Amino acid sequence: MKELIDLKNMKKNRELTPIDFKESNKVLTKPKSMTDEECGSLFVMNDGKQNISCWKTPFWKRVRFLFHGKVWISVVSGNTQPPIWVDVNETVFIKE
Repeated sequence: MKELIDLKNMKKNRELTPIDFKESNKVLTKPKSMTDEECGSLFVMNDGKQNISCWKTPFWKRVRFLFHGKVWISVVSGNTQPPIWVDVNETVFIKE
């Protein structure tokens, strides 16, 4: 197996940055077992079934995505993978 990017290096070299958004109604804080270098707080919209977060991407990362079209996701959860979904629309909220 190839060597993976570790959590400390990932936060230092932030590729994507979680941002606050109008619909957020909760802040998830980092686990006590993790350092500030490994994890930070995350603004989410929680409806009791799911947590939705919003992430900002630097311009150069958007250009790279145009060429290869891949998104890599890591969920730090040990031996299991909770169900997730990823979207690239401007918003995932339907206007009423």
